[in-house]
Amino acid sequence: MNYGIAFTPLVPAIVLWVALAAIVVIAAILLLARARGAAVRVAALALFLLALANPSFTREDRDPLTSVAAVVVDKSPSQNFGNRTSEAAQAQQSLVDSLKKIKGLEVRVVEAGQADGETDGTRLFGALASALADVPVDRVAGAFLITDGRVHDIPANSAALGFQAPVHALVTGQKDERDRRIAITAAPRFGIVGQIQTITYRLDDQGVSGERAKVTIRRDGEVINERTLSSGQSASVDVDIKHAGPNIVEIEASPLERELTPVNNRAVVAIDGVRDKLRVLLVSGEPHSGERTWRNLLKSDASVDLVHFTILRPPEKQDGTPINELSLIAFPTRELFQQKINEFQLIIFDRYARQGVLPIAYFDNIARYVRSGGAVLVSAGPDYASNTSIWRTPLDSVLPAEPVGVTEKPFYAHLSDIGKRHPVTRGLEGSASEPPHWSRFFRTVDTRNAVNPPVMTGVDGKPLLFLSRFGEGRVALLLSDHIWLWARGYEGGGPHLDLLRRMSHWLMKQPDLDEEALRLQVQGKDLVVVRQTMSDSVQPVTVTSPSGVSHDLTLSAGEPGEWRASLPANELGLWQATDGTLKALINVGPTNPKEFSEVTSTTETLKPLTQATGGNAVRVVDGSSVELPRIVPVRSSSVFSGDGWMGVRMRDASVVKGVGVLPIFAGLIGLLLLLGAFAATWVREGR
Repeated sequence: MNYGIAFTPLVPAIVLWVALAAIVVIAAILLLARARGAAVRVAALALFLLALANPSFTREDRDPLTSVAAVVVDKSPSQNFGNRTSEAAQAQQSLVDSLKKIKGLEVRVVEAGQADGETDGTRLFGALASALADVPVDRVAGAFLITDGRVHDIPANSAALGFQAPVHALVTGQKDERDRRIAITAAPRFGIVGQIQTITYRLDDQGVSGERAKVTIRRDGEVINERTLSSGQSASVDVDIKHAGPNIVEIEASPLERELTPVNNRAVVAIDGVRDKLRVLLVSGEPHSGERTWRNLLKSDASVDLVHFTILRPPEKQDGTPINELSLIAFPTRELFQQKINEFQLIIFDRYARQGVLPIAYFDNIARYVRSGGAVLVSAGPDYASNTSIWRTPLDSVLPAEPVGVTEKPFYAHLSDIGKRHPVTRGLEGSASEPPHWSRFFRTVDTRNAVNPPVMTGVDGKPLLFLSRFGEGRVALLLSDHIWLWARGYEGGGPHLDLLRRMSHWLMKQPDLDEEALRLQVQGKDLVVVRQTMSDSVQPVTVTSPSGVSHDLTLSAGEPGEWRASLPANELGLWQATDGTLKALINVGPTNPKEFSEVTSTTETLKPLTQATGGNAVRVVDGSSVELPRIVPVRSSSVFSGDGWMGVRMRDASVVKGVGVLPIFAGLIGLLLLLGAFAATWVREGR
């Protein structure tokens, strides 16, 4: 119980102060004048003033509240190195047991720093703030951090903690730990496809000096450079950006003897490849209704540099027209098809027939261009089945089907079984209905001796669209010249933009449109494995996390040609997947996670903060055993640690359960006091 006196004035405070001043003046006058009964008069006036102040005796019934100590256990990936996990578990058990023996102390244990695939670095103080969020400041007894010392959210000063109590750090790991890592000092985020980008890196060794290591650089899993570096030495490597999209560059150093972990021996840089300009050559054999469809499509893409020629008049035609009026630009056949043919990513023949414009030898150049990695698209009409067809040139060796005639008959284009799986044609808008929700075509070229099945079929199930590979290059053959009906909106039109754009990008080797591919994608907090295939089944995929943990996944069929599986992306860094044939890489989070940048344990990072709060940072491992300092309660001190001990600040907080109030001047007691005072004054005056 607590006793005290409380005042509840009967008049405003200003009246009390004025009355007090008047009493002081009267008392001074009486004392200076040596008046009879001065003391009794002053006492009577003082009692009257006290009655106006209305004092009361109070009694509070209080229950003491416990002090609260928080124990934050580091569960970050770096705690898995060496014996830190078992050391932390032993330290936690011993610490909690010691704290629970202290009377009036509540212990709260919270785990923090778990890998979630989003948070970069170990964050313990955020978890500490959450654990003590509902605890008043005057009840906090202190905090204990069980960690390897590599904490990345340390407050700038002790005031930022929000409480005045000691913070102690119990550090796992050994003093003599050694480790090697690759540190990226400069790396680009983007690069033009076909150009060189430079990455600068450094070999860092902790716990040793003067060591040498073999450094291997890989791009998308392929070794592109090897060299030897000494501890602390920096180097640069030039990387050729081979394709659009992420180019994953790994820089890996050979292991250090007795090092803590090889996980951070490898650094990853993801360079997004962007194409400067895609050079496309469009050759229209004659003006026709669909010619502008191709031109509009290619000109609408800002990344395409289009060169377009339309043959208005074959050379053999003689009508007396002056040469300077035949065309705006002469067709530079030798320059395009011999000197600069390899500068184009795609050549399109739109209803082109041999008219003496291109010598036969140039078609042989085009065939070699395809086999060495080029791309050709043939949009065929009746010209492809004529005596002047480009099939009847050396180009026939890379064309997927031989023409045999033309069928003039209305039909709906359909996706074949292969086409439903192929990334170019899969899921085309309108293809799911029967007939497909797009307009009809009215002409198709008949073929035979196809080298592979078509992805789209036309009249009576005959081939309409072939997508084929020859050597390193690719060829597309569209066997109808009525695609322009879709573009014009005839009978509702059709998805000509999607089809032609996908087809063009597939020809130019856009990785997202490959028929056989293994990809990794991050969706929310999950890592999704996507296997694109033209087969009916797929092999299980092995996914390896940045810390080296392997997961075997069985993929499930999704859309036609796609198989998927997912798992939590609970680690930052480079994830790898392989099915034994294909390999995929993806970097989750920053290219060099803080968690793996420095992994040796240390007391130095936390010591300034702990000492500022009166605590300390000490190691829990002495030799091979875990030993903790003594935990003692401290009530009044600014120092909470010493040789072999750590303290918690015990608080005297309590909660009021009941209050009793007894007014002094209320009722008979107050009346008697006042009457007694005035009676004493009267008696003194009467003498």
